[in-house]
Amino acid sequence: MSSQSLLKRPRRLRRTETLRRMVRETILTVDDLIYPVFVMEGEGEKVEISSMPGCYRFSLDLLLKEITEVSQLGINAVAIFPVIPEKDKDETGSESYNQQGLVQETVKAIKKLVPEIIVITDVALDPFTTHGHDGLADENGIILNDPTIEVLVKMALSQAEAGTDFVAPSDMMDGRIGAIRQALDAEGYINVGILAYSAKYASAYYGPFRDALDSAPKFGDKKTYQMDAANAKEALKEIELDIAEGADIIMVKPALAYLDIICQVKAATNLPVAAYNVSGEYAMIKAAAQKGWVDEKKVILETLTSMKRAGADLILTYFAKEVALMLS
Repeated sequence: MSSQSLLKRPRRLRRTETLRRMVRETILTVDDLIYPVFVMEGEGEKVEISSMPGCYRFSLDLLLKEITEVSQLGINAVAIFPVIPEKDKDETGSESYNQQGLVQETVKAIKKLVPEIIVITDVALDPFTTHGHDGLADENGIILNDPTIEVLVKMALSQAEAGTDFVAPSDMMDGRIGAIRQALDAEGYINVGILAYSAKYASAYYGPFRDALDSAPKFGDKKTYQMDAANAKEALKEIELDIAEGADIIMVKPALAYLDIICQVKAATNLPVAAYNVSGEYAMIKAAAQKGWVDEKKVILETLTSMKRAGADLILTYFAKEVALMLS
């Protein structure tokens, strides 16, 4: 072995845990986490989601207890997803902008209880429509872009009035960010931010989430508005458009199979980049851990660290509470 080769020993910096911590390039913190929660009607209800072990649908009274615990763990933000009963669904998703609706009342209650926590509300019609699509559909099952935007604007305004901090359009209609931004500003909600689901792919990883909300599409699929998994340049185009239209934070969804997209997006913008560690990713880790095939805690931390290493500034994850406890 030459003397020159002895000068090049990267292992010197891996020798002890202390050294590894000192030179660590990517550090996951509780400040990176956004906790998605499911709220339903009723009182005293906490129902585990069968395909998402450890995740629950909460009635509002019990959700508020969960929010208090989350805040005490240092988690700064929650994203609300409603379980809408069939009686309140229709073809046009009109319940989505009911000022006394489930989402709106949940926002008011959370902001009254824990004013400092950031509340993010989903803007899409799939939980509210009888057909389960993110937009309005015509008689041929075609999802209508511009008529959908009109409803999304009403939805976003109702959430802003309720006190949300960020509206999060996840529908993937063309032009909806600009329309929502313009409407929010016109009504005086200039401080309500937009977290845009800018690169949302038509993914098979969403199955457990749709079980949680009972929002699977009743016909067809979502490939005419969500992105093709094979495309990367298109993601950059979508993100460029959303930024131009007024997005404050942009998001890639899902995260784990799209780390390359997160990396490219981070390189292309100075805005904060969020990644959604989606339900299928969560369920796979939980299932493997229950079988004893993986070390759950280590895999969770490695998975979320990979998302941050790829460029995510924020991570929506159902693991948020568990990770907060691990990092404490």
